[in-house]
Amino acid sequence: MQNGYYASVGAMVTQFNRLDVIANNLANVNTSGFKKDDVVIGDFERVFQEKRDILPLKNHTKEAAKFLNHSIDRVPQVVEQYTVFKEGGIKKTSNPLDFALKRDDIFFMVETPNGVRLTQNGEFKINDKGVLTTKEGFYVLPQSYFSSGGYIEIPKKAKTVHVDKEGNIYADNKKIAKFFIAQVNNLKRLKKEGANLFKTDNMNEDISEIEKGDYVAQGFLQISNVNPVNEMVSLIEANRLTEMYQKVMTSHMDDLNNDAINKLASVRA
Repeated sequence: MQNGYYASVGAMVTQFNRLDVIANNLANVNTSGFKKDDVVIGDFERVFQEKRDILPLKNHTKEAAKFLNHSIDRVPQVVEQYTVFKEGGIKKTSNPLDFALKRDDIFFMVETPNGVRLTQNGEFKINDKGVLTTKEGFYVLPQSYFSSGGYIEIPKKAKTVHVDKEGNIYADNKKIAKFFIAQVNNLKRLKKEGANLFKTDNMNEDISEIEKGDYVAQGFLQISNVNPVNEMVSLIEANRLTEMYQKVMTSHMDDLNNDAINKLASVRA
């Protein structure tokens, strides 16, 4: 059995998965509020040992088998994929319906067909009903949403819409609503949904309303936190590693097997 062949196959598959993550990051360089993803590469042996330690049954594998399987168990694989919540840069748009959040742990709340979600993409619009929504048409939620319901309605005759640093919304200098700015207590509990939406399984425990402060900028957008240069370097690295593992596989299948057939199997009188 050629253990090196299996190890190189596993390593190449790992790089394929890594390439998918890098490609998605690069595809969303210009997506407002996008948070890049990254992966942790480990080996099967460590993952297996973590699960082995919590099993109620003893490990009856013989020592010889453990030694034989050691090289296969060290095959690299993606053990974790996570989101980097580091705040992206802020660009000026001068659009009164664009809003940037100034902290990496606070989010706008929006209502989607799948439920309430979080986003840092403050690129909003007013629909034909006069309600403030995201570009996708999801309703942007006000501070009063969970107590009395309703959405953020902008009067059709309003000439100006102004939002202060705390998220209070004014139409012609009259306060009409306030953004529900959610503070996430543990960012690791957030799960990405699409390009820039996030959800949590326990909203009451993981989310709280932020206190007063300077955290909203009108006429600005938070850009993606993807660094295209770093991602391109990672892309080149992953491609080269894939090519290297492919050469190792070819060596095992062609060169080593050829030697095994022509030399080791030959019988001399």
